[in-house]
This record gives sequence, C-alpha cells and structure tokens, in this order.
Amino acid sequence: MTLFKELNLDQQILRAVEQMGFTEATPIQEKVIPFVKEGKDLIGQAQTGTGKTAAFGIPLLENIDTEEKVTQGLVLAPTRELANQVAEELNKLGRFKGIEALPIYGGQEIGRQIKALKRRPQIIVATPGRFMDHMRRKTIRPQTLKMIVLDEADEMLSMGFIEDIETILAEVPKERQTLLFSATMPKRLQSVTKNFMKDPEVVAIKSKGLTVSSIEQRYIEVPEKQKLDTLRYLLDIDPPELSIIFGRTKRRVDELSEALSQVGYAVEGIHGDLRQERRDKVLRKFKKGTINILVATDVAARGLDVTGVTHVYNFDLPQDSESYVHRIGRTGRAGEKGVAFTFVTPREMEHLKDIEATTKSKMKRQSLPTYAEAMAGRYQQAIDQLRETVRKGGYEDLDEAAKGLLDEYGAETLVAAALKMATKEPDDKNIKLTEEASLRPKKSSFRGKSGNNKGNKGRGRNNKFSFDKQGRKGGRDRKARR
Repeated sequence: MTLFKELNLDQQILRAVEQMGFTEATPIQEKVIPFVKEGKDLIGQAQTGTGKTAAFGIPLLENIDTEEKVTQGLVLAPTRELANQVAEELNKLGRFKGIEALPIYGGQEIGRQIKALKRRPQIIVATPGRFMDHMRRKTIRPQTLKMIVLDEADEMLSMGFIEDIETILAEVPKERQTLLFSATMPKRLQSVTKNFMKDPEVVAIKSKGLTVSSIEQRYIEVPEKQKLDTLRYLLDIDPPELSIIFGRTKRRVDELSEALSQVGYAVEGIHGDLRQERRDKVLRKFKKGTINILVATDVAARGLDVTGVTHVYNFDLPQDSESYVHRIGRTGRAGEKGVAFTFVTPREMEHLKDIEATTKSKMKRQSLPTYAEAMAGRYQQAIDQLRETVRKGGYEDLDEAAKGLLDEYGAETLVAAALKMATKEPDDKNIKLTEEASLRPKKSSFRGKSGNNKGNKGRGRNNKFSFDKQGRKGGRDRKARR
C-alpha cells in the first residue's frame, strides 16, 4: 500500500489529509493521483466508497492557482446530496491552501447562489441542471475553467442529464483537463469520452465482486400485503443501530415512514419532492442518530455517505442490479459488518434471480419472521433497557417505594411487570399501504445490453428506469433531482 507522503503531494494538502486521519492511499487514489498530476485526461472506473473523491480532489486542489480569483475547477454530480458531500470533502482537503469549493444545485434559492458566486470560489461542485441555469444567466462564466470532473457519470446519464453535460463540455475551454468517474461505462457515455476527452488514461479498480463480503445478503419471499408486518417484525427481532429502507416510489416512502412513525419507530423519509431545507434536516438527524431509520427512494439516497449503517431493507425490489448494488452498499462500510434484507413477492422471484446472476452473488433465503419472534425481540429490548438503567444508577430516591412494592408483590412479579411495562406492544391500528405492482423481469436491462427492447414501454433513452411517484419514470423529472 502506498502512503500519501510518497505521492509527492503539496505539503498543505498532505497536512490536511493527515489531519483527516488518512495515511495510506486507496488503490484508486494510488493510481489516479499521479496521472492527474501529469495533466492527463482520465477515466476512472470504480464503485462508490473506494475513495474517488480524494483521488480527483487532491490533484484538482493542487492545480488551483490561489492567486487567481476566478473559478478554475468544476465537479458535476448527479444529486444535491453528492454535490454537498464532494464540496465538503474538497473544503477539508483544501483548507490550509485557502481554497473554497461551492456546492450549487436546484432547490436552493438562486439569489443566494448568485451572491455566493460573486465571491469567486475557485471550485464549483454542481448538478448539471443548475449549472446550466447559471450559464444562461451568465452568473457563471465557464471560460476560466481548467479542470472538469464528471462524478458518477453513469448516474447522470440514467437521470437524463447527458445533453446538459455535453452542452457544458462544449462551452468550457478546449484546453482543459477532463476526468470522468463511473461505476459502469454504457455506450452513450463512451461517446462522451470520445468526443470530449483527449487520449484519456483508463484506471479500472476491480471491486471484490459487485458487493462486498462484509454484507450478509438475505431475501424473504413475502406477499405484498404482508410486507409491513414483516418489516416491523424484523425491526423488533434484530433492532438496527442505523438503517435505510428503500421504497420504489415517493408515495411508498411517505406512507411507509408515516406508518412506522405511528407505531413508535424513530423514522423519517426522503425523496425528490421534499424541499431542500427539509431534506437537509432529515439527513442531519439521521447522521446524528436522532432517528435511526431512514426511508428513501433510490434517487434520494444516491451519493448518501453515512457511516455506521448496520441494516438495509429493500422493502420494494430494485428495478435493476446496479440499483441493488448501490442500495446495499450503504452498509458494510469501512470493514464493518452489515445486513441487507430484500423483500420479494412470489411474482418477482425470476427478477431476483436475474439480479443474483448479474451481481454474481447469492442471497440467503430467510423464512417469514413470526409474531412470537417479534415479541421475544421486544422483551429482549425491555431487558436490555432495564439492565442499562441499573448500570447508570440514579434511582436511589425510589428505594423506599421499591421496598414497599417488594413486600407487597415479591421480586419476580415486580421485574416481570417492569419488563411488561417497558415492552413496546404491537399497535392495533389498522395501517395499510397502497399496494405497488410487482416488477416483471426485463432481462436485457440486467445484462448490460443497450438493445432496443421494444416491448418495454416507457423505457428511457439509456434503457434503464428509475421509478418515481406512482410508477412515473425517472430521467424526466430533473427539477426534483437537482
């Protein structure tokens, strides 16, 4: 493994890297940083969580002339969450050089962004649609850009941003350095590299399979009507420290988060229709552990980098294998163990087999959890809560009351009653979710082909769907995703 101090980094950036707690470069950092420092265009193929932000961020920051008060670097990202996270990491890496990275995206007040842009940040991290807005308003002038980074380019392609990207690349100076990072390289994306990049170096980091070994993958065959009870039983049998539940539509996320909240779980939901302030507030609560369950659509969770997620629940089966990989990759990070449960209706079993074949991984079948198992889990939580209270102490003022109760009822009866009182009883409220239609397998979308697939109605330009509210296709609703 290569140490960062062996990569001939700018001393101020090396200082920031070391203060962030990093000493050894990841494989992609080790390979990418020297190429980019030489000024070469580059294509990096790697999965999320490999350290690619620092791989392009360190040489990008080194390339910035701090004497020039103009924007010199641009990172394009598919979602506002990823734009925020990339900008945050660049600001940490560049803090000793005095470099500012400004995130801009839809959902933020445009006036505020224009005011921030007048400070002339050296780096802009943007979603394509909002960057285009500023180009049209001439509040951003791309002529000063020296380096362009396309982060998670396949995601930008799948979300319908490819024309925006091509327009932006046509406007920036031809004498520039262009970096593209993507987990996959569809043909449409290859045309971008051919038309807008100069003899790019290719760095492909082989992941240890599409899914990491630290994630235990399980599936449960469950009828649509029993999904909610199944989920609640799982949450009680093995309570997650921090978990993400994936729903296919915005309606599903709203209904599911409301249902779980009503029966006592600390949960919130996020999707593309939420106002930015609300999304930010929910994510802060999740990262701080104020809530321990996040219900999300695929699009809302893109770029979400939260450590400590112990469980992922695919309440609805993902449309394709790439979405499956992105979903379960939210857990099992930094060498920690994680568990991913996938709910499959009987009609979706063939679809599940396609995902297994594409990811070359086998999910372990698990039987439906029972009410008795859930109650045992709730009782265990009550026992743990009682033990923790004893450990913490501070109940001395109750000694007299306790002695009186002991004389009246006896120790075993009192402890049993205390556990009963602390046990979260199942709620009898008749909560129902709107049923979602089962997915039907479309095999060509799982095999990485780019054929026409004429039988698949509503297919996007790159032969992928991401579902939205009431089954509406993704790709078109750019405003909600910026």
